[in-house]
Amino acid sequence: MDIIAAIAEELQIKKGQAEAAVKLIDEGNTIPFIARYRKEATGALSDEILRNLYERLNYLRNLEDKKASVLASIEEQGK
Repeated sequence: MDIIAAIAEELQIKKGQAEAAVKLIDEGNTIPFIARYRKEATGALSDEILRNLYERLNYLRNLEDKKASVLASIEEQGK
């Protein structure tokens, strides 16, 4: 599953904007910092959109991790 594409579609933003925001988040930048000082990188995404993106990113990443652990568990059981 392409998490960035899914987020971009859900929030109705460009994939490039989502990629830039995710990169900045992964580098440890805070949402207020990104909204104020990295507008050129994210295409001027608002604070609200960035917060929604952050929450959705965490949810989808956790979902992927859970899916992987469940599949590994099933594989261990030989099913």
